[in-house]
Order: sequence, then structure tokens, then C-alpha cells
Amino acid sequence: MMLDISTLRVALAVVTLTLLCLFYFITFRRTRSPYSGWWCSALLLFLTGSASYLLDGSAHQIWANPLGNTLLVGGAGAMWAGARSLRRVRPNLAYLVAGPAVAAVAAVLDHPAVNNWAGGAVLLGLMGLMLGLSSRELFLLDVDYSRVHRPLAFGSALLALYYFGRLAAFVLGGPEGPAFTAYFGSVVTTLLTSTILVLASFTMVELSNEQLTRDLRARATVDGLTGLLNRSAFMDLAANELRRLSGARTTACLILADLDHFKSVNDKYGHAAGDAALQAFSAACAASVRSTDLVGRYGGEEFVLLLPGVSPERAGQMAAAISARLQEAQPNVAAKLPTVSYGIAPTGPGRVDLEALIAAADAALYRAKTLGRDRAVLAGSLREEHSA
Repeated sequence: MMLDISTLRVALAVVTLTLLCLFYFITFRRTRSPYSGWWCSALLLFLTGSASYLLDGSAHQIWANPLGNTLLVGGAGAMWAGARSLRRVRPNLAYLVAGPAVAAVAAVLDHPAVNNWAGGAVLLGLMGLMLGLSSRELFLLDVDYSRVHRPLAFGSALLALYYFGRLAAFVLGGPEGPAFTAYFGSVVTTLLTSTILVLASFTMVELSNEQLTRDLRARATVDGLTGLLNRSAFMDLAANELRRLSGARTTACLILADLDHFKSVNDKYGHAAGDAALQAFSAACAASVRSTDLVGRYGGEEFVLLLPGVSPERAGQMAAAISARLQEAQPNVAAKLPTVSYGIAPTGPGRVDLEALIAAADAALYRAKTLGRDRAVLAGSLREEHSA
């Protein structure tokens, strides 16, 4: 007995609508996570796209089929954008719009009034591409991100391969060819899509909750203005790192940095200019340090860096590099950027206490200020290491 494609499309629309309602009211309204928002958008686009195909074979197919193609590609693009949001990567809206636009143009130019598969090859290729990109984003997530992201990545990859198989069968034998009708026709695709949508939707709740949890954790550890670690997060991570370094008998240097005459920037140019200066300095730090270094905003215009395995001489060079990068950012900032003073405290055989290390760096920083600012001073001997 042959399954009626119209009935299957109605069933798919009902399933998609049910999933959309459940996911929107239960997950999205509670978490407001970007992933759940993109997934709701994908379900809505799949729903309206499938509904458009119900007019296939009628006088309305001249606009309904191109619309269906456009909406389905848009839904696959929303899945890709949602997967990118899990890695905290903003989707390129130009790419998201380009796919549906190309699908629409290809369908309109392919005589949609008489051709049920107007733009079919482009549709199948774009669907495979978008689903493949979604799978790639999921595979790029950390292994410990969620227990469900890997099965979902494999499911997306399988569906992408299926669409590429549809494309090959369509190009080689056409929509009436034996391979296409037997393995890649509308009936098989509708059944497969319905199954994958149902199975995938169960993973969406966990992924949305994980994204929300990670966002909240990030907000608790990151300074909102500069994007660096906040003071409490730095202190916790630095204390753990010092214990590790002590056990490995490895030295490190801690740097306290303070923007010179920062108050005058705020007074003369306003707090927006002060914020821009802080952001410029944090960007200079991020561009100068290694991935193993810790950088945080210690408070106000003061910053702190922990550099494992770095000698005092090298720490002075890094401080100079940060100052140089800061001044290179001057053309992008309206107010004149301040200079920076640094206090450098190296660890020793008996110095692994973070508070003592910070106190030593703070004393060196005070000495740098009294010597005229715009320089780095090494703790202990308090000899000047660098003058910017």
C-alpha cells in the first residue's frame, strides 16, 4: 500500500507544530537561550515550508513551491545558527539570508507553474550543506559539553549525507528515476524528517539548559566591561595555578598594572572615554599573553596577570609589549590613551602565597609610580626593569 504524500505532509506539519509549541512554551520561555530561540525559528520555518508544499499540484504551486524551498533552506540555516551559538559564535546573517535567496531564485527560474521540482537540485544541495555545517559545529564543541551533542552531531551528519544522496540521484536520474523514487522520494524523506525532528527535539532541552548554565557561569567569572576574568575568578584560578606550579617546581611572575592618570581621562573626556581606555588595555593584554596565562581586572583601572614559567626579564618584555599595543590602538580611541605602570613579582622557592605575591607586586607598582610612571619595576630589589 502506497503512503499518500499529502497525508504524510499534514502529519509532519502536526508533529512540527506540536514540537514548536512544546519547545517554545516549556524551554525557550524559561531559558531564553540563543540555541532554543534558533531552534524555535527552525521549527517554525520547517512548519510553514511543509505547509506550502500542500498546495503542490494546484494552481497555487507557482508560488507555493518556491516559497516552500525558501523556507526549508531557511530552517536548515537556523539549525546551523543554533549550533554555532553553542560555541558562542555569532552567525553571519548574510550567509543565512543567501541560502534561502538562492533557493528562491532557482525555483522561480525553473518554471514552478508546471515543474513540481522547480529548483530541486539547488534545494537539495543547500539542505545538505546547511545540515553538514550544523553537524560540523556540533562536532567542534568540547567533548564534555553535553552527553547528547555527539549523537545529535552524528544525526545531522547522517541527514546531510542523505540529502547529498538525494542530490546525486536527482541529478543522475531525475525525480522520476528508479533510485530517486525508491530511496530518496518525498515519502521516504518526510518519514525520515519526522523521525529525526522528534528524536532531535528531546536533545534540544538539555542543550538549551547547558547553554544557559554556561552563560551564567561565564557571567559570574568574566568582567562585563573588559571581557577579562573578574577579581574573584582570577584569585581562585591563580591560587590553584600557584599550587600546581609549586608542585611542579616551576616559577612564575605576577604583574600588577595600573593605568596612569586614569581619573583625568574620565574628568576630561567622560566615563565613556574611560571605558574605551580600559577596553583598549584589556585588548592589548589579550593580544600579548599566551593561552596559559591568566589575566584579570583587579579593580577600577588596575589589572593583574599571572605568567607561569616566565622569568622577570621576560615579564618586563611582556609589559612593554602590552604598552606598545595599547598606544597602537590610539587611532581607534577618541581620548588620549594613558600610559601604564607595572609592578612585577616573581615566585621563589618559598613564595607561593597569592596574597603575598600580590602585595610584593603592589609595592613594586607603587615604586613605579613614584619613579615617574610609565615603567615596570621588579619587586624585591625594586630595581627598574623597563621604562616605556
